[in-house]
Amino acid sequence: MSTPCKAVFFDLDGTLADTAPDLAYALNQTLQRAGRPALPYETIRPAASHGAAALLQVGFGSDLPDDERDQLRQHLLDVYQANITRHTALFPGMDELLQRIEARGLRWGVVTNKPSYLTIPIMQGLGLAQRACSIVSGDTLSERKPHPAPLIHACREANCLAAESLYLGDAERDIQAGRSAGMRTLVALYGYIGEADAPHAWGADGRIHAPLELLDWLNTSSHTK
Repeated sequence: MSTPCKAVFFDLDGTLADTAPDLAYALNQTLQRAGRPALPYETIRPAASHGAAALLQVGFGSDLPDDERDQLRQHLLDVYQANITRHTALFPGMDELLQRIEARGLRWGVVTNKPSYLTIPIMQGLGLAQRACSIVSGDTLSERKPHPAPLIHACREANCLAAESLYLGDAERDIQAGRSAGMRTLVALYGYIGEADAPHAWGADGRIHAPLELLDWLNTSSHTK
């Protein structure tokens, strides 16, 4: 990076933590309650970064009445909340990455669109809540990604400028938010990227296939896209 990095921020679902198994479980429990067959994990995984509405779209399509969709959404969220760290874990290499970031004296945090009542239990369950310098959830501010405000807020909490930080995410809105905030951005290709996604066209500064590859971006003074 041309400006020394002082903080690294992560999206949560599909970037910091592999939350898809628990989200898939919640969707399949909701499907079965509605008398529908469970879906294969591979079908559900690409929607895991996009919230309950996207999961319901995968499971039930788009032609549900609003009241029925609201009931299904609430059931899905209730099941998910009750099983929120059932199988959720850090992606391979992420624990070492966080340790190496900390060893360099850098700060790190999480900026997610997930509401705080779900975000905080995950961070606590992973033993990370006290280590993160900032945890910005989807309801921390009135704006959510792709708006840059959550990332700018995280920078304030980390006591750094956006130009001194790096954001890693697995969705286009992550890259849009980071770029609009003035951060360097990387795409987590190991995350929940679907066949219809085109991460090479999102305008990120780079793409990584595994968490520890982020260290290359901290070790190098400048990059070209």
